[in-house]
Amino acid sequence: MSYCRWSTDDFQCDLYIYEDVAGGWTIHVAGNRVLFTEELPPPVSMFEAGWVERHSLVMEWLGDETKHHRVDIELPHAGECFSEPTPAAAADRCEELKALGYQFPEYVIPDLLS
Repeated sequence: MSYCRWSTDDFQCDLYIYEDVAGGWTIHVAGNRVLFTEELPPPVSMFEAGWVERHSLVMEWLGDETKHHRVDIELPHAGECFSEPTPAAAADRCEELKALGYQFPEYVIPDLLS
């Protein structure tokens, strides 16, 4: 199970976090970010009308190089990978990465600790 992926929050997530089949929790840190050239429409829950249309728009913009570009993340640990022995240790690592400026959903740390 993953806690978040690169595609989370319209490809604005800098971390890919999952419980590894070999044991432990793996955190991959992005080396770059997608920046859209226009502001995306407000988020829509996947359980609400309009989600499919909005998701289609985001995917269309990802396929159009005039609508987005990638920028290197110039923070410590960009492009690195961490293997943590427990979900609590993974949450601690996420706290460290958040303090450095990495973007990921607010629910990730509480989910790791629950």
